[in-house]
Amino acid sequence: MWLKNLLKEFFGEIDEATTIYVDNKSAIALAKNPVQHGRSKHIDVRYHFIRDAVKMGQISMEHCSTEDQVADLFTKALPTPRFVKLLKMLGMKKVLV
Repeated sequence: MWLKNLLKEFFGEIDEATTIYVDNKSAIALAKNPVQHGRSKHIDVRYHFIRDAVKMGQISMEHCSTEDQVADLFTKALPTPRFVKLLKMLGMKKVLV
């Protein structure tokens, strides 16, 4: 959301919601459903900013398969074939030194 605010400074108001691709269906359900469940009651209220952003239309959440989760490039050690696939999805090429 801070990046969207930075882009707003350069280019003006951005009307579209920022799409977040998530590989966890439960996380999407929690963000879209404001009802407090027994399993989620331990989550502190201050962490509900995603719910608020979804409700206000600032963020939309869509499911993507774990195999296509590009963010894994930056957070996990991956087997080479999957690493190369995700690099291509980012528009990058593998460079061998």
